[in-house]
Amino acid sequence: MKTRFVLINTSHAGNVGAAARAIKVMGFDELVLVAPRWDNVLRREETIQRASGALDVLKNARIVATLDEALDGMTHLCATAMTPRDFGPPTLSPRTHFDAIKDAGHSVAFLFGSERFGMQNEDVYRCHACLSIPTNPAFGSLNLASAIQVIAYEWRMARGGFAVQDATPPVQFADAQQVAGMLDHLERALIDVEFLDPAAPRKLMPRLNQLVNRAQVTQEEVHILRGVAKAMSQAALKTKE
Repeated sequence: MKTRFVLINTSHAGNVGAAARAIKVMGFDELVLVAPRWDNVLRREETIQRASGALDVLKNARIVATLDEALDGMTHLCATAMTPRDFGPPTLSPRTHFDAIKDAGHSVAFLFGSERFGMQNEDVYRCHACLSIPTNPAFGSLNLASAIQVIAYEWRMARGGFAVQDATPPVQFADAQQVAGMLDHLERALIDVEFLDPAAPRKLMPRLNQLVNRAQVTQEEVHILRGVAKAMSQAALKTKE
């Protein structure tokens, strides 16, 4: 399913770079600019800096003179506009619309207007849907690159999304033998510091055993608790010397 992001009359070079980054992180790579303010916008320093590594998207981006050229080969057009219009395609949230078209096999183009004026009416009228990102009614204005990021994210999620990658290694829980050894070590330390009376232990250790079980301690945590127990015993020994 082909996806194209179309920026119409973009005036800020930084937004072009940020747009490239926004679509790349969501796994898209086709960016087309229609009559941007700067002819050399793809090579401007601000564009490159804001792209933050998405230089391949900038390298393959195209600049065209008309919207017709930008939409060549696309079968489903989505406008992005916040301003209400008395005529035009239905206004839908991205998630609602994407659920309806994700399996239709369309080549989808997402159209974004200029930062200052948004999309022109005649461009909106050409589209099959007008996407409106649900935002705070009292302050709904989104930066162009932010809007592109939201649309790209929602479209990616509708198409299945990417698997979440673990940022930390898998947890290695302590086994029963490790827990028992740690509790035995802790019991000796509690006796050393005279917190536990071995002649009248009551149910202190079984209660601590239940606490440890509820906590589902890891192997690393067992090592820490053993270190605490060792330090307690050493401190008690020094006190008695």
